[in-house]
Amino acid sequence: MTGHIYRDVILEQHVRLFRGDMGAEFLFMDDNGRPHRANIVDECLQSEDITRMDWPAYSPDLNPIEHVWDMLGRRIAARQPPPTCLPELRRALLDEWCNIPQDQIDNLILSMPRRCKACIASSGRHTPY
Repeated sequence: MTGHIYRDVILEQHVRLFRGDMGAEFLFMDDNGRPHRANIVDECLQSEDITRMDWPAYSPDLNPIEHVWDMLGRRIAARQPPPTCLPELRRALLDEWCNIPQDQIDNLILSMPRRCKACIASSGRHTPY
């Protein structure tokens, strides 16, 4: 992915519209991936008046979606028999995605204040999350 693709596909088509629905309290969270930090992305966020959450360089573990991806990967790895082709993998991913309990996702989201406090306490380094 490039900064241009990130801007055109993610920011313009999704984030901008979601921010419009959420209003002034919207705070955008991404990480320090190279496409996310491209000048063209910064310019787009500024032009749309979108505030980005500060993201410590060594804290990719703050983002709850990373834990959801991990759950999904573990569920796929535990399947017997495992998917053997792309269509089977696609079906398995969709099935497993739908079977992740919503309360697990809710708990990850509700853990954000603790995650942020732990990150601040560790000066942006590793946290127990």
